[in-house]
Amino acid sequence: MDRQHPEKPHGRSIADRMSSAVSQSPRIFPHISESMKDLSCWKVPQNSARRARPAHLSTSLLRKSQSSQAALASQDYKVFLKKIYSTAFCLKMLRDLNDSDPSRLKYIVKKIKDMADEAPNLVLETIHDYFVDNPQMSTQHRLRLFHVLEAVIGASDFLEQTWEKIFMNLALENMTKSTELEDTYQDAASHVLLAVCRHSWRAVAQHLETEVLTGVFPHRSLLYVMGVLTSNQELLSQGERACWEEQLTRIAVKSVQFLNTDVWSKELLWTLTKPDPMHHWQPPEKAFLFVYYGLILQAEENYTTVRTHLLTLLKTSHQWPKQREGIALTVGLAAARHLDDAWAVLEQFGRSAPIKANLHSVYPKKSQDLRWKWASSTILLAYGQMAVKAKAHILPWVDNILSRMAFYFHCGSWDETLKQSFLAATLMLVGAISRNEGAHSYGFSQLTELFQCLMVLMEKEPWDALCTSTRQQTIHAISSLCKLRPPLDSEKKSRLLSTCLRSVLALPPLDELEKHSCFSLELCDVQALYSKTSEALDQLLQTLITQNPTADELHALLSHMLIWLASERTHERQRAVHSCTVLLRFLSHTCHLDPKEDFKHIGRLVGMLALLCQDPNRATQCSSLEGLEHLYQLLLRHRAATSKVEALAPKQLSQASKDGALLWSSGDPKATLPTHQKVLLQKDCIFQLSSSQVLKGIMKHLTAAELTDVIWTATDGLGSASTYCVQAATSVLLTAIQEHGAKLETVGSLGRAIHLQICSVRTPQAKKKALRAITLLARNHTPELAATFLDSSIALDSHAFLVWRALGAEQPASRLVLAVLLARLQERPLPLRALDGSPPPKDKACLRSLAAMQTLLELQITREFKTAMQEAYPQLLLALLTQTHYILELNLPKGPQQSQEAQEVATPSPQSTLLGTLKSLLSTTGHWQDFALLELQGAWELFLTKDTYPQGVGLLARAMVQTRCRQIRVVLPQLLPALQSQEEPERKVAILFLTEFLYSPTLPEVLSEQDVLTALAQGLRDPSPEVRVLSLQGLGNILFHPEKGSLLRGQLRLFLQAFSQKSEPAVVHVLRTVSDVLQRLGPYGVGAQSLGVARSARAFFDDESDRIRAAAMELFGDLVAAMAGREPRSLRTQVHQGMVPLLLHLRDRCPAVVTQAKFAFYRCTVLLRWPLRHTLFCSLTWERGLSTRHFLWTSLMTHSQKTFSIHLTQALSYLHSHHHHIKTWAALFLGYTICYYHQAVSQVVNDTDTKLLFSTFEDLKKDPEPGIREFATKQFSFLQEVTAR
Repeated sequence: MDRQHPEKPHGRSIADRMSSAVSQSPRIFPHISESMKDLSCWKVPQNSARRARPAHLSTSLLRKSQSSQAALASQDYKVFLKKIYSTAFCLKMLRDLNDSDPSRLKYIVKKIKDMADEAPNLVLETIHDYFVDNPQMSTQHRLRLFHVLEAVIGASDFLEQTWEKIFMNLALENMTKSTELEDTYQDAASHVLLAVCRHSWRAVAQHLETEVLTGVFPHRSLLYVMGVLTSNQELLSQGERACWEEQLTRIAVKSVQFLNTDVWSKELLWTLTKPDPMHHWQPPEKAFLFVYYGLILQAEENYTTVRTHLLTLLKTSHQWPKQREGIALTVGLAAARHLDDAWAVLEQFGRSAPIKANLHSVYPKKSQDLRWKWASSTILLAYGQMAVKAKAHILPWVDNILSRMAFYFHCGSWDETLKQSFLAATLMLVGAISRNEGAHSYGFSQLTELFQCLMVLMEKEPWDALCTSTRQQTIHAISSLCKLRPPLDSEKKSRLLSTCLRSVLALPPLDELEKHSCFSLELCDVQALYSKTSEALDQLLQTLITQNPTADELHALLSHMLIWLASERTHERQRAVHSCTVLLRFLSHTCHLDPKEDFKHIGRLVGMLALLCQDPNRATQCSSLEGLEHLYQLLLRHRAATSKVEALAPKQLSQASKDGALLWSSGDPKATLPTHQKVLLQKDCIFQLSSSQVLKGIMKHLTAAELTDVIWTATDGLGSASTYCVQAATSVLLTAIQEHGAKLETVGSLGRAIHLQICSVRTPQAKKKALRAITLLARNHTPELAATFLDSSIALDSHAFLVWRALGAEQPASRLVLAVLLARLQERPLPLRALDGSPPPKDKACLRSLAAMQTLLELQITREFKTAMQEAYPQLLLALLTQTHYILELNLPKGPQQSQEAQEVATPSPQSTLLGTLKSLLSTTGHWQDFALLELQGAWELFLTKDTYPQGVGLLARAMVQTRCRQIRVVLPQLLPALQSQEEPERKVAILFLTEFLYSPTLPEVLSEQDVLTALAQGLRDPSPEVRVLSLQGLGNILFHPEKGSLLRGQLRLFLQAFSQKSEPAVVHVLRTVSDVLQRLGPYGVGAQSLGVARSARAFFDDESDRIRAAAMELFGDLVAAMAGREPRSLRTQVHQGMVPLLLHLRDRCPAVVTQAKFAFYRCTVLLRWPLRHTLFCSLTWERGLSTRHFLWTSLMTHSQKTFSIHLTQALSYLHSHHHHIKTWAALFLGYTICYYHQAVSQVVNDTDTKLLFSTFEDLKKDPEPGIREFATKQFSFLQEVTAR
């Protein structure tokens, strides 16, 4: 027919090209076969007519017509025509297969396959007839017919025996035929035979056996068919495959005789060692030949023959991967019966010169070295195959194999080949051991070496790429090895787990991995590859906990996971929390853990998962919440199993859910249920809760130590650089402390950690929550927290200040905080040597109470501690004064040395810190008047030296008496116990206060006279001389000897007469003596003699002697203070007359005079009951400049209208002063007065005074101070205007 219908020229040209392409690439056929199979899915109407043989179409139809005349008589004419049409159509399709148009060919093949689906016999008969009638058809056309025939036979559900025989013979005839298409044509015919195998494999197998055992080396196509039969798992059923393997074994046994046939053996070795066209792909015939060879050697009885053939095979090239795998398979099959011989051959081959020369060789020196470069990989694969094929016999050899595998791993040329070979061998070995039931009774001493190799393999994997399944396979191998004995010790297991976690979790995100895979030679599905690798890691974790189901093991696993859960990288956290959740789900469902052991450090995991529930990554959030829920299930079940107590009833859970409350409404792990109910958590309910609800539910069942771990985890999160982590940490911290803060046992270190982490919290809302957590924690642990914070906040910064405020935010806690501070203040500070045994620095001592001083200094200005400070004022006052004495005893430097000043400028000395704390205590608790008296007298400096310290304490106590301080009533009861203290400074402070308080009218209301006398009498026996002296002075107080009042007042007249002496020391001494008399008279006062004392003192205000002026003003101030509240009218006049001199002497050249002038002026304002005395005190003490002088002038003139002329006259007199500053101040005073009271001034001054004023202002125009010059210029002009009027 082909001759009658020649193919078109262009068709032949395309066929020729296709034939050429096929001949160049033997691999084309499998692709063609697959494409043909894919085209067999279309359907056409059934055609059951018989086929016509391929001649002229009319002749064929005529033959069919004649043979079917009998049928036409009984069948419908239309049916007959349809069959005839189908046959004709099929013939036409078969002829058109010679077409060269690819799309046309695809259509034809599809049509034929569709017809075969409906009428397979019709198509088979037509194809057969076509082959018979067209023996001269082209090779390309015949090839295509084979493809169609294979598809039709393969798609048929049943093949008649006649067709089986016909097509089997057709295939066998063409399998060995040589054509221009070479192997492609033969393989196509072979596939027809394989298609027949699907229907009658035994007949085909029998024929193959007959052909192989002829004594002549089998043709390639026969080996090809046997190879496909052996390797294709879908071709035969499981039973058929077992039968085929048995038959193959029998064939191998019968083939043993051929090993001694030189020609057959050489042909076998040549075929096995012949290079493949494509080195990474091995044809089925060659793959089968390695199996066949191995089975023959396995059946061989003579061990010498086995060793000879194995060694000969090993000495061939190891350059190509499939060749290495085939050699290893042959060795493994031989080892199934000749294990000793296979081992000996591998040992001999491993010690041969080529192998030794290539160990450690990275670059081969000669090209022929490539034959041996990867021989060690072949040996590794052979060890693996030995383990697989030897099965139960391999167990005694495992340690030897492991040792040799480790050797070749470390000594072989490291590359991808060695890595993959080692990994494949390991997987084969581990699989063989795992399938052996007796493996668990063995202890493998070389497991550690294998683990070490696998860790090295993992570590050498690229950290930024995932293009192979190496990680996945390695982890699978490790998982299997972990089931063997002996188990790894904890240290090695920790290293192994760390390596695996880092290798998987630290990979870049999937999008980066996919980008990197674009540069890889092998295309791969990165998403699927990572998913499988992650599953392998999860399996490893589950294996470890299954092999050792203890709380310690779980803790070890979770400890490694926690590192990755806290990662700063989003993808690492997501992966870690996923693996953690999978592990918890596994434990929750399988209940592997021993209920006799309690969980350890479970709180860390609870805290970390709670933090991750607020992760910005949605997947991490969901996984964390699920993990938290599984952890709750596991925890509750474990605790219930431990205590034999059942969980809450489902009814309670449901009701709590309806109420919107926690499902675990009671939270009582001891709650009982009906006995028929088991400890089961209602999963559907639990998995609907929020993370906060789950966290609260879990915490109800945690111990105090576990709760502490949760809080510790949250505290660590405060220091994270991630904003979300800090916010989540504060939320968890607040929730945990709010719910269970009272359960915590020791919170010192926890409080210190929170304290240190606060400074890193930048978000205001998060910091607010963290501080609130401290407040809640302080409800039950205030003393411990306060002590801890003191140890870590000697230098208080802004963050530490906030922590202290939070600690005392609630009133009860603030009182307890002050109690701790007070206790610390009452301790005697010790040098460094006394604390740790080491010598103290030469210039510095360690003061344990310094932190308390600093803290107290800062807290006095806070509203949180305001009430507590006022309540604890007496105790704090005495403690500060006592602590001052302690520090003075240490003889510490008052400040940094000159060489240290730059470094320690921000570190005040303990003395200055104490002094600042004492000042702040007085000024912030409402005792500013006491503070003012000491400040105006410059008394604070007295507290800085040991010699003047008693004087300073005495002045403070005296100020309290003079201001009638209400705290005297509270301080007095504490003095008597203090006098019994073992500490001398405490007794000294108490006696100083008591002797001054004897002048207070409050004392008799608080203490009886007898109690005071008894205390003073006991003081006479005190070891301290100072206490004895002060006690004696107290016993001589006028309170106990009223007759002294008249005696002292009688002496005053003599003292006043002594003021006329010319000697400066004598006058100063008399002035101070009178001041002392006024102090000793106390509440009795001087009576009518006050007028004389005032006049005498005022007379010395302008004395030329600085000492006399200072002493006179001091006496005047003491007199005003002593007579305040009971002063006669005449004394008030003296006070008014002394105001201007005192005011002007505020600019005196002598600092001592200025100090006493301020003090006396302020005392006068108190006696005169001026308002705004606090403002006046501040102006006198700290303010300078013209504005201060104007304020003082305004205050004086506002409250002295009646004595206006006296003040003006006094100011005019000071214009004659020889002291420039006083004269200037007087001019300013007069300038203000003229400006505001010019009419009143014009009535008082005369022409002489006016000229003096002009002269003074003219001089002040030249003053160095610009403000004075400007003021003088304006006043000069204004005075001219006033005078002109």
